[in-house]
Amino acid sequence: MADPWLHIVGIGEDGMDGLVPATRAVVEAAEIIIGGDRHHTLTENLTAKRMAWPSPFDALISTIEGLRGKRVVILATGDPLWFSVGARIGRAIDPGEIIYHPQLSAFQLAAARMGWSLPDVETLTVHGRPVQQMIAFIQPDAQLLVLTTGAETPAQIAAFLTERGFGQSKMTVLAAMGGKDEARFDGLAESWDHTVPAFNTLAVHCVAAPDAALLPRVPGLADDLFQSDGTMTKQEVRAATVAKLMPMRGALLWDIGCGCGSVAIEWMRAARYARAVGIEPRADRRAMAAANALALGVPKLALVEGVVPDALDGLEAPDAIFIGGGLSRETFDAAWDALRPLGRLVANAVTLESEAELIALHKAHGGDLVKLSVHRAEPVGRLTGWRPLMPVTQWSLVKR
Repeated sequence: MADPWLHIVGIGEDGMDGLVPATRAVVEAAEIIIGGDRHHTLTENLTAKRMAWPSPFDALISTIEGLRGKRVVILATGDPLWFSVGARIGRAIDPGEIIYHPQLSAFQLAAARMGWSLPDVETLTVHGRPVQQMIAFIQPDAQLLVLTTGAETPAQIAAFLTERGFGQSKMTVLAAMGGKDEARFDGLAESWDHTVPAFNTLAVHCVAAPDAALLPRVPGLADDLFQSDGTMTKQEVRAATVAKLMPMRGALLWDIGCGCGSVAIEWMRAARYARAVGIEPRADRRAMAAANALALGVPKLALVEGVVPDALDGLEAPDAIFIGGGLSRETFDAAWDALRPLGRLVANAVTLESEAELIALHKAHGGDLVKLSVHRAEPVGRLTGWRPLMPVTQWSLVKR
C-alpha cells in the first residue's frame, strides 16, 4: 500500500480557526490546495499554489493523480465523505493514499440548529442533481434535511410540497452556519417567499393536510398516480411484483417492456439509490414513463428505445429483471445470461400464449409460478359488486 500523500480536509464557515491543530498544520504545509472559490477565500492567507475545481468536473481524478508526489490538500465543505467529493475520490484512488480530515457536516449543524435527532431525520442532497428526487421523501411528519443547489431550490421544494397537499409544512433555510454571516429563514411551504443566499441547507418538517397525497415508499401506489394508456401493471399485482424483485440499496433493475414505467418507478422509490433502466419501443409510452418518474420523485429513471434482445446490448448487468412485455424464449435467454448472481427475475403474463411460455420456462428452470387474481368492488347500479381484473400468471426465480 502506498503512503498517504493526499489530504481531503473538511472546512466550515469559520475557516482555519475551526480546524483542529493537526489538520491546520496539514493545510498550512500544503504545496497545492484544490477547492472552490469559497474554500480559497476561507484560507486566503496561505501561500500554497491554488487550483480551482477542474472543468469539466470529471477531469478531477486525472488532475489529482498528476500531482502525486506533492503535498496536496483538497478542501471540501463539512464532512468530505457525506454527500461530498471525498467519496468520489476514494472510489478512484487507493484509500491508502488518502487521509480524510472531517469537519462538522451541514447535516449535523442543521440538526443542532433545529433540535432534531439525526437518526430520526432523512438526509439527502439535490446539490447538482435533479431536485425532483426529494419528492419520494415527502411523507406525513417526516423531517428532511436537504443540501440544496442554490437560492432557487427552497422555492422549488415548497412548490412540490404544496402541490401534494403538504402546504402547511414548516421550512427553514440555514445559511453560512458556523460563520459570522449565519442566517436563518423560516416559513410555510404554501406561502414561502424568502430570498435566501445561494449556499444553504434546507430543513423541512412535512405536515400533511387531510386530503394530501400519500405516497409510501413500499410498493403499491394507486394506479391513478401514473399517466397511462391503460396497459400497465395494476396496483395489487405491482406490489407483489416489486416484492419479488427485492429492491436493494444501489441495485439495478431492467424493466423490459416498461410501458408507463410503474414497476421501475416503484423499484426506485423502495430503496435508497436503487437504479432502473426501462426498455420500451414506443415513444409515447417512454414519454409517459419519463413524466411519471419526475412526478413521483425518481428523475434518474433511464429509458432505452428498442426491442429485446437487441436493446440489451451494452447495458450494465442488472441485479433484477422484470419482463412485463415482449416475453419470448429469446428474451428470457438474453436476460438470464446478463443477470448477476443472486439476481431476481420476474415475468408476468396475461395472455394464454405468454402463460404457456412461462409454464415451459418454469418446468425448465424452476422458481415460483403463481396466478394472481384481483377483484375490485365497484358500483352495480345502486349496489356494489366485484369486478375482476384480468388474472396474471407470475413466474419468479433467483439466479443461484
